[in-house]
Amino acid sequence: MINLVLFGKPGAGKGTQAEFLKSHYQLVHISTGDVFRYNIKNVTALGKLAQSYMDKGDLVPDEVTINMLEAEVEKHPGAKGFIFDGFPRTEAQARSLDAFLERKEMTISATIALEATDDELVERLLKRGETSGRTDDQDESKIRNRFEEYNQKTAPLRTFYTAQGKFHSINGIGSIEEITARLMSVIDAL
Repeated sequence: MINLVLFGKPGAGKGTQAEFLKSHYQLVHISTGDVFRYNIKNVTALGKLAQSYMDKGDLVPDEVTINMLEAEVEKHPGAKGFIFDGFPRTEAQARSLDAFLERKEMTISATIALEATDDELVERLLKRGETSGRTDDQDESKIRNRFEEYNQKTAPLRTFYTAQGKFHSINGIGSIEEITARLMSVIDAL
C-alpha cells in the first residue's frame, strides 16, 4: 500500500499531479477541499458542523477535518493506497493523521513537496484565476497572503516528516510530464 501526502504552496500543481499519480498507481485521491465541499453541499452532519465554524469566521477544528478524512478513507476499504492533498497542514494534524492510519494498520509512505518560486506560483495562479472563477486566484496580495500562511503553518511539516525519513522535495517547475516523472522516480524507489 502506498500512502502519499502532497505538499506545496497554492499553485504548485498538487491537484494536477495527483490525477496522474492516482491513475498510474491506482490510488484514491483525497483532496481536503473537495471533501469539505462535498460534506457542506450534501449537508452531512460533519458538513453542518464545519459550516457552523466557518459561518462564525472560525477555522474548522482539526478533529472535524480528521473525522471527514476518516469517513472518506472508510469509503474505500480495498484501496491500494491514498493521496492526501491539502492535509495535513500543521504538525498537530500530521500527528492526528498518523494516529488514524495506525489504527487502520496503515502508515504514510512518503510526503512529497512540489517546490517552485513564489513569483512562478503567482503567475500560475493569476493565469488560473482568469478561467477558474476563483477570486482568491485573481488578487496577487491574497495569493501572497496564502503563501505566508503556508510558510508559517505548513512548511514546518518538512521537519516533522524529515525526522521520520519520509520527506522528499521535488522541483515543481517544468512541464507537467517532467514533474510527473520526478514524482514517479521518488514513488518507485519507496
